[in-house]
Amino acid sequence: MAKATFRIWRGDAESGQFVDYTTEVAEGMVVLDAVRRIQADEAPDLACRWNCKAGKCGSCSAEINGLPRLMCMTRLNSLPTDKPVRVEPLKAFPLVKDLITDVSWNYEVKKKIKRFKPRPPDAEDGTWRMSQKDIDRVQEFRKCIECFLCQDVCHVLREHHLHKEFIGPRFFVYVAALEMNPLDVEDRLAELKDTDGIGYCNITKCCTKVCPEEITITDNAIIPLKERVVSEFYDPLVKLVRIFKK
Repeated sequence: MAKATFRIWRGDAESGQFVDYTTEVAEGMVVLDAVRRIQADEAPDLACRWNCKAGKCGSCSAEINGLPRLMCMTRLNSLPTDKPVRVEPLKAFPLVKDLITDVSWNYEVKKKIKRFKPRPPDAEDGTWRMSQKDIDRVQEFRKCIECFLCQDVCHVLREHHLHKEFIGPRFFVYVAALEMNPLDVEDRLAELKDTDGIGYCNITKCCTKVCPEEITITDNAIIPLKERVVSEFYDPLVKLVRIFKK
């Protein structure tokens, strides 16, 4: 059985450092397997969050060799193990201990987004009629597992720390799922412009690249929302029509 070295961040919000651990690795192992083996053999106090080990709970998010990834879905044979594999916590959120960060800010953001508001039923039996293509459009957004890797890689949160002014890619996906729902009639455009900070996004597509569910975050969610905001608040023709309506 081969061996590999893992350079893991140890510490809390006050101080910390990288510590090297060398452990045995085998074919088919993922980074989470190695971290758990290190916990069992060398560092029982190593703090690490995980749950399903199947890439569906989003709990084991971390930065592996500088890239936000799920530890349970990152196979060791995809990494260069001839040098230490660096494992560290997400950068966009407050550090609790070792590999665990406080992501509660995300849940507070979600509470502030206007909920689904359906239009009145359009059939005598109290149901709705919808086009299949409109339904298909929002299905990919439902795949999100809230791992917050997209939040972590976004420079607005990661580098500029504008958490009070910007909701991040995850919640633009959430808003898009509501705004593009064929039954929804709520208006969230003013919030997108004024409090959600969609104007800060410069569509680098880094969020799309790290999404483990392969949601096309930038092209299918953020850009269409930007277009709606521009049409609503900055389109000169729309402004002209409103003037005449008055």
